[in-house]
Amino acid sequence: MQIRISWPAGNITATLDASTPTTQALAKALPLASTARTWGEEVYFDTGVSVSRETDARQVVEPGTVAFWTDGDALALPYGPTPISRGEECRLASPCNILGSVDGDAGLLATVRAGDPIRVELIEE
Repeated sequence: MQIRISWPAGNITATLDASTPTTQALAKALPLASTARTWGEEVYFDTGVSVSRETDARQVVEPGTVAFWTDGDALALPYGPTPISRGEECRLASPCNILGSVDGDAGLLATVRAGDPIRVELIEE
């Protein structure tokens, strides 16, 4: 399953694992509009979707991981270190459900500013 995430300065696509309960819940909520927030080199935003933490949730992930932060009902898109990272790792605020990864350069997320409008939509196959 592919999604497009757009903001005023650009957009990225991401490929998600359609078999996870969180991805299925998110897909039902698309398209969605939200407001970007940033935390170090991570963009996150509210989705209005509420799900439980999955058994394989992780706190340290690769740059470009598409994660769902269950504590905040938010998509979390890390592209570098956060305030609690050790070294260059991407450490999320708490363990998050892993949905997939950004296609291409996750560094494009650096152009997202806090308060930017964000739109997430399903890319029809």
